[in-house]
Amino acid sequence: MTAPIAIIMGSQSDWDTMRHAADTLDALGIAADSRVVSAHRTPDRLFAFAKGAKAAGYKVIIAGAGGAAHLPGMAAALTELPVFGVPVESKTLKGVDSLYSIVQMPAGIPVGTLAIGKAGAINAALLAAAVLALSDPALSDRLAAWRKAQTEAVAERPEDKA
Repeated sequence: MTAPIAIIMGSQSDWDTMRHAADTLDALGIAADSRVVSAHRTPDRLFAFAKGAKAAGYKVIIAGAGGAAHLPGMAAALTELPVFGVPVESKTLKGVDSLYSIVQMPAGIPVGTLAIGKAGAINAALLAAAVLALSDPALSDRLAAWRKAQTEAVAERPEDKA
């Protein structure tokens, strides 16, 4: 059986960011497949993956990309599955270039765009989990427990360091 979520990225270096999505899904007990699928360097691989993603059993695609960041939009153009795009921070423009590339999709090709970097990867995983939880009561309970633990971890008062 295929994992319900695919995490794709444009290059191996994007794993430094995208591993946070994988870790979050793992903490929630959700299987995910991770792979490098470059829109520019491996376009045939991208087309084959995205065109076959639904038939392969995926329910959601999380796509991380830096620089020109065409991967999330191209994946969304090739499948009707939900695609969440994570802008990977670049050295040149600190990920703003990636953010603009992902968020400016034309009408009719939606990509849910998250924050740049680690926070975006974690939130993409949480959104993907929320989508799956709509039809999975056990996952819904795990997601609610995860969110409750996050809330309870926030102290009401700062520690006195005096």
